[in-house]
Amino acid sequence: MSGVELSNIVKKYGDVQVIHGVDLEIQDGEFCVFVGPSGCGKSTLLRMVAGLEETTSGSISIGDRDVTTEDPARRGVAMVFQTYALYPHMTVQENMGFGLRMNGYPKAEISSKVAEASRILKLDEYLKRKPAALSGGQRQRVSIGRAIVRGPEVFLFDEPLSNLDAELRVEMRVEIARLHKEIGATMIYVTHDQVEAMTLADKIVVLRAGVIEQVGSPMDLYRDPDNKFVGGFIGSPAMNFLKGKVSNGAVDVPALKTSVKLDVTLPADGTEVDLGMRPEHLKIDARGHTHCIDLTESLGGVSFAYLVSDTGEKIVVEERGENRSKENLTVGLKIDLNAARLFDRSSGIRIR
Repeated sequence: MSGVELSNIVKKYGDVQVIHGVDLEIQDGEFCVFVGPSGCGKSTLLRMVAGLEETTSGSISIGDRDVTTEDPARRGVAMVFQTYALYPHMTVQENMGFGLRMNGYPKAEISSKVAEASRILKLDEYLKRKPAALSGGQRQRVSIGRAIVRGPEVFLFDEPLSNLDAELRVEMRVEIARLHKEIGATMIYVTHDQVEAMTLADKIVVLRAGVIEQVGSPMDLYRDPDNKFVGGFIGSPAMNFLKGKVSNGAVDVPALKTSVKLDVTLPADGTEVDLGMRPEHLKIDARGHTHCIDLTESLGGVSFAYLVSDTGEKIVVEERGENRSKENLTVGLKIDLNAARLFDRSSGIRIR
């Protein structure tokens, strides 16, 4: 097993640059997730680590080896795709051992490695089946098993759960987390689903337009975003943002019909800002009359109230317990100012 280091990585397609000088260090045994919206460059970056995309400039190291120009087969990585990429005419056992057989491994060694991967992924009863006789989740486990038998230094996952239904996605998330815990390998995982990122990662890399916006643990990014993009992308529902303006050492927030004081270094009076608040840091006050509850969404143990302020700004509030809000009520809000975050509106950068 080995860590991965990217140094000033650039990717261009002709005159179009899609990755802009990425620097990143992934520790040995770490589970790192690349997350971001479609087109942000996360899959391109993963394919560059795999050697499936040429690196325009910069360097990629795995362990103590510079692999920037190495052939994919010599990098010590194994990739799991969202399309499974299984041979339909082969059994599960044959699919898992195919790569080793092509590389001339002895039959006994192939059998041993396939048996160990099958044990880890609980595939023993399916070894004689062909892919057509498997569910989507089982096929993905076979795809992962094929990667395990190669004994790679680094596992690469390119949106492996995208083709699964909601229930199977949850099941496979647990399987992948358990796999990482059992074998302790370095893993890089690409997804557009921030819930997958939050539940799986040791480290999250948030990308936008080929640039890293922030790197950190899931809770660091959730609690301490560097900018509005990260605050809005990480968390479900997303962070609420209300317009404000700096005035006399406080922030006037028209939607709340009040001024708030935060423990930050405020910019000059008149600067337009956005006040960011997570849904769980807001509480509905039935005595107020500043927001209309437009919609409520119950998920059992938790529900979300969707409010519209007098200014037309939308706010989501998390509620728990037995007494929850009803639609069409006009209410006020209480804010946990210790958990509120302030952002410059023009740049989106966090004001600290």
